[in-house]
Amino acid sequence: MDNDRHDKIRDRAHQIWQREGGMHGAHERHWHQAESEIDREAALALTAGDALPETRDVASSDLLTVEALAMRTGISGDQAQELIDRLGNDRAAIEDAARSLKARRRRS
Repeated sequence: MDNDRHDKIRDRAHQIWQREGGMHGAHERHWHQAESEIDREAALALTAGDALPETRDVASSDLLTVEALAMRTGISGDQAQELIDRLGNDRAAIEDAARSLKARRRRS
């Protein structure tokens, strides 16, 4: 196992353990949850923090696809297409708007 990945999983498992009150006996669950989170994060496409610093725009080759945005954020494909059409290349704005749509849908 890659040492960097192992260290990240260990640190995340510790954070989960602390967040859950530091009770012992669930170390395997914490490890598996941390492993899943770290692997999922590694598989995610470009994040808002990776956007170009001056403009927060992303390079055209890294633009969100409608399907990826919809799957990652839990919104419909039509909603994802509308956000991309409306907000252009500003990935941070697109991601924020998608999360807001999903939150509004939960409250409804």
